[in-house]
Amino acid sequence: MSLVEPSLLEILACPACHAPFREDTDASELVCTSATCGLAYPVRDDIPVLLVDEARRPA
Repeated sequence: MSLVEPSLLEILACPACHAPFREDTDASELVCTSATCGLAYPVRDDIPVLLVDEARRPA
């Protein structure tokens, strides 16, 4: 099951570097696909929280 609508995922971009996202459904996050950025943004109550201050850098 998707975290966000596929049509929304197509237009969303990382606020830090503007790369597209991929979904990590196990962690309920949208993860930046850029090799240099890679920030993971939480999805809370089906709403992506696209604030750089709320993002985490995956290990």
